[in-house]
Amino acid sequence: MSAPLEIQEDTILVILGASGDLAKKKLERRCLLPTDFKIVGFAPDEMTHDSFLSIIKSPIKLESPRFAEQLEQFCQRCSYVSGHEGGENSFHALRRRLEQLGTGKKEQNRLFYMALPPSIFTGMQDGLRKHCYSERGASRIIIEKPFGHDLNSSRELQRALDPNWREDEIFRVDHYLGKEVVNNLLVLRFGNEIFGAIWNARHIDNIEISMTEAGGAEGRGSYFNSVGAIRDVMQNHLTQILALLTMERPRSFSADDLCAEKARVLDWMLPIEYVDTIIGQYGKSSDGKKPAFKDEEDVPKDSKCATFCAAVGHIENERWAGVPFLLKAGKALNESLAEIKIHFKPSTNAAIFSTHPLTNNTMTIRVQPSEGVFLRINTFVPSLDSQQTSAMDLDLSYRGREIPEAYEVLLLDALKGDKARSVRRDELDTSWKIWTPLLQFLDDEEDEVRPREYAYGSNGPEGLEEFIASYQNRSWKGSKRGNDAGGSFREDGSRTASLSLMTGAKDVPA
Repeated sequence: MSAPLEIQEDTILVILGASGDLAKKKLERRCLLPTDFKIVGFAPDEMTHDSFLSIIKSPIKLESPRFAEQLEQFCQRCSYVSGHEGGENSFHALRRRLEQLGTGKKEQNRLFYMALPPSIFTGMQDGLRKHCYSERGASRIIIEKPFGHDLNSSRELQRALDPNWREDEIFRVDHYLGKEVVNNLLVLRFGNEIFGAIWNARHIDNIEISMTEAGGAEGRGSYFNSVGAIRDVMQNHLTQILALLTMERPRSFSADDLCAEKARVLDWMLPIEYVDTIIGQYGKSSDGKKPAFKDEEDVPKDSKCATFCAAVGHIENERWAGVPFLLKAGKALNESLAEIKIHFKPSTNAAIFSTHPLTNNTMTIRVQPSEGVFLRINTFVPSLDSQQTSAMDLDLSYRGREIPEAYEVLLLDALKGDKARSVRRDELDTSWKIWTPLLQFLDDEEDEVRPREYAYGSNGPEGLEEFIASYQNRSWKGSKRGNDAGGSFREDGSRTASLSLMTGAKDVPA
């Protein structure tokens, strides 16, 4: 396979939806771009050039006069095109600006970043291909999640792309794949023999992957009501982290090899069932100062939107059969945190430490904030007259290190043509297969299932702690799919998730 084409110079980044919230997070300001790199914002709003620059500058803290100078230099690369006319006239205006910026250039390379809701995605990408595709250089389209609403709509969007864009021109980005700690999972697993040897069901009791936010919908209630926590976070961010944690070693770190292994392990994962979840929606804070989700503007009073979900998944391959994966995401909780917790099984030597019970080893991988890796181990407490044990953390934090922004990493990948951190279409298909049955069940208008209300600022719905505890420190071993007699839990609808935890099952090879 030939090496991807790397774009060096004469490149224009077009951000579609440049007046929106997401665009503020994507605009690159660290001067790592090629010399002649230009940025064009494109949105339906009628906006002046200065107003567009204010969008770029508003979230930035000026740390020094030198940084302020760099920001001004960056802003000189930026311009804005209004698409308020709509239809083909808007694309004609954009094309004129692109041709103007490319005057006298040998090539006209173009990156189109779709910071757009899925509802208008198809028409926009079609217009870009028809009117703005470069005939004198490379064109690439960068697509932000969510890619579709469920499995069928995802496939429909892909079919819309097929006539216009080659697969090597499509970058389906999940910004969590650009985060430093997430990228480090591959080195942590495959570059350290001490972890590789214990990364399986024989040694690991359960794995938690969570992303919680202290803030609520905050003005984006209408959008969030249409997607919910599962589509917004779990089908993409958390599932991608899960794939990196559980995949087999790839033949190389090339895009094809990485994506193939991620798709393969996700294909082993059973679809999430409602009995293996807790679904919640935030209400008012206990002091009444923070609004309920239903009090957000443009949110229906009878909304069933899940602003919180805790779900348990199972991967039925030889390495992971019997290990529950606890996935949790939600808004308006008691803290903003994204982390992975790997809970190891109790030590087989615990009986000889009679003075104090041993704590199970836990590896915590903090994605944000305060990035780092922390390993909890047991050790003796320094003392002259006793031998008590205590759990202590080995701290491998990222303090003092400059960590690149996730969008910065993904944008530079697109320039290089490197798709190792992009989501391939078979990965996308497999991840939607995991979550679509649950989403269809929750979306069913005839079903009376409603989310459990929890207070804004709390740690989640009632029963959450018991739900999580039921999947941890288990005495059983084995697979959710079947038991010693070879039966399948899918064949008997009367069995519940709690019953499946009590089954005896075959041992899992190391």
